[in-house]
Amino acid sequence: MAATATVDVGGETLVLLPERAALLPRHATLLVADAHVGKAVSFRRLGVPVPRGTTTQTLDALSQLVERHAVARVVFLGDLLHSPRAHAASTLGALARWRQRHAALALTLVRGNHDDRAGDPPPVLRIDVVDEPWRLGGLALAHHPRPVPGAYVLAGHLHPCVHLGRGVERLRLPCFVFGDDVGVLPAFGAFTGMHAVDRRAARRLFVVGDGEVLPIEPDGGLSRRRQSAAR
Repeated sequence: MAATATVDVGGETLVLLPERAALLPRHATLLVADAHVGKAVSFRRLGVPVPRGTTTQTLDALSQLVERHAVARVVFLGDLLHSPRAHAASTLGALARWRQRHAALALTLVRGNHDDRAGDPPPVLRIDVVDEPWRLGGLALAHHPRPVPGAYVLAGHLHPCVHLGRGVERLRLPCFVFGDDVGVLPAFGAFTGMHAVDRRAARRLFVVGDGEVLPIEPDGGLSRRRQSAAR
């Protein structure tokens, strides 16, 4: 079974999932940042040769999480659609079929910078679209990782990752980042880049790798307890 990690923020318990998403059990809510659906087709329409099937890969991964954790709502923390070109018939058709499969699921999109350019999803997808931040208990759900007075912010936008090891054994792995008042989720989409974060600016870091979520110690190493379990 995939190994998760938990953190307490804003009066809520947040379960960090190795699929690069997070669960709010008390609200039966799944948080997903930066799906960037339609990014590949956007690139292809510009003449850039990129892999096919990434939208299906992203939606299949989302379905697995929804079904495994029996959530009632998914909140997208911005950048659901990559660009106006993501409104291609093939992409919207895949989204419509996914929506039909999960017809009872509540969906909320907190607009991000790519959503501003792409435009809101079609009404047939029945996604509630809101501006950031969207409050849920002591949390402020957002796209941009900026403090909100009186709340703990959970956001995306940065596509955070860390480097572990050195030389030919150096790895670049997605991570969850938690500061004093803002936390950032890794990008969920199957076709997204990553940006290395400054470890010194984070109070807690959790790296995603090999089906596990592992805490990183202040010296940059993995937790000894979890590292031993991973061997």
